[in-house]
Amino acid sequence: MKLPPLRRDAPMRKLKEGWDSLIVMRYWAYFAGKVVAVFATFYGLLALLNRTWEHEYIKVSGYKYVEIAPRFGYSLGYTLITLGIFLLFTASLYFAIWDQKYRCRVCLRRLRMPVETGSWHRMLQFGRPRIEYICTYGHGTLREDELQISGMENPEWTPHSDDLWDELCASSKEADDKP
Repeated sequence: MKLPPLRRDAPMRKLKEGWDSLIVMRYWAYFAGKVVAVFATFYGLLALLNRTWEHEYIKVSGYKYVEIAPRFGYSLGYTLITLGIFLLFTASLYFAIWDQKYRCRVCLRRLRMPVETGSWHRMLQFGRPRIEYICTYGHGTLREDELQISGMENPEWTPHSDDLWDELCASSKEADDKP
């Protein structure tokens, strides 16, 4: 029986062409690495607690000892330490998500220089108040609302082009085009 020929002549295509796909994957891979580090750290702490906490035994019929298997609900000390580990785990997971939110999507550096734009008393002229964070290497700007009235709104990431002079001269070109 002969197998069908392989498709050697068909071109290999990516889902998304260019460097944008790799940049987005690097951003999410960094986040996944932080989350895995948090999970591994607190899994190790819980395993260390289970290994070092002594088992409790009950004396039955004078000479026989039986181990109490579930320590979580029966031992107050164990339960409180487990609660503390859980609270630390939740806080560290929250800070990992918060840190990732304020990172550049291209170079993964922290976004700097928060600039407040807009105002409440001149909202019709300048729009709602927003806070803009920029990448110090010019990769982009993160814009988020100062006050989120209608629930959680996602911050808006605006990538900048590689040519800085095009963006700086764009306003003067638009002024020259208008009669």
